[in-house]
Amino acid sequence: MLYSIDSGSYIKTIPHRKDYDRWRKDISDEDYQAIYDELRSRISGSEIETSSWIPGSDWSGTVFEPIYFNACHEDEIASAKFFGLILWHVFLEHEEVWSFGRYKLGDIPIEGLTYFRINRPD
Repeated sequence: MLYSIDSGSYIKTIPHRKDYDRWRKDISDEDYQAIYDELRSRISGSEIETSSWIPGSDWSGTVFEPIYFNACHEDEIASAKFFGLILWHVFLEHEEVWSFGRYKLGDIPIEGLTYFRINRPD
């Protein structure tokens, strides 16, 4: 589950839905499920995750490769955005409650969202 601390409410939708749907149609169900499962595995037991730090810089030979080649047709910016939306989907459907925000490392803004586990708000 995703919870917005800023709005004080649970989130139930994927943002940028038109982009998500466009990219999603160009990736097989099997590839999408493999990416989804890998992301669930990577966040399992974690308290905090930053989206842009999860996949690494070289997706060759990983489950993330179809995002770049199939869904986003070798567009690095679109690939990063679609990856972020898939990760959002994973957190959205997670059984534990997660929130998110944009933060800095020192004075440098971190690319991507940082997600963190929270106790279930009332």
